[in-house]
Amino acid sequence: MARWGLVVDLDRCTGCQACVIACKHENNVPFSTPASSAAGRLMTWIQLVAVEMPGRDHRVPLPLMCQQCDRPPCTDVCPTSATYLSTDGIVAQVYARCIGCRYCTNACPYVVKVFNWTPPEWPASMQGMMNPDVSVRPKGVVEKCTFCHHRLMIARERAKAEGRELASEDYVPACVQTCPAEALTFGDLDDQHSAVAAAAASPRAFQWMEELGTKPKVIYLREGE
Repeated sequence: MARWGLVVDLDRCTGCQACVIACKHENNVPFSTPASSAAGRLMTWIQLVAVEMPGRDHRVPLPLMCQQCDRPPCTDVCPTSATYLSTDGIVAQVYARCIGCRYCTNACPYVVKVFNWTPPEWPASMQGMMNPDVSVRPKGVVEKCTFCHHRLMIARERAKAEGRELASEDYVPACVQTCPAEALTFGDLDDQHSAVAAAAASPRAFQWMEELGTKPKVIYLREGE
């Protein structure tokens, strides 16, 4: 079984936020108003956070999404098992089980789980642009990045229909596919021959807040080294 992971090269990332828009469109994430954003209710599964890196005199844009931890604190506190660690290493979110208690959002040290306070709305002109492979979540549940898990399901079915094993290149999240700078590398971290495993083994590699012991599977490469 694969252990899916993502490597983000901060030396290549330009902060264009193409990954943010691709994620929103792919996963039917509703818009946020300036008022909701100011109230701390921004609906986005990826954020670009300006961080200070050691030895640098400027801030670096760091794409921050669910870190897909191997030891996720969010799953320990969910009373309904709406969030759990799948056999693929993805921290799943089952919206039909979520009761909106937000224990998981409080337990996540990366603050990347979002609670949808209002019913999702889109302009009438965008109704035909919704992704039919992703459910539209009702008001009152927690949402998060799942590495576009629906794409994994589609890739598995296609590989099965073709009578072959699933290949790493069959499954690519929307953010990775869209990044114009090719700053994102995705694949099976346990496949030592994969590009993502090679990138994760780089001396530039680090995990965000790795001192917490959550063992993230989103790995960053330091800028300018």
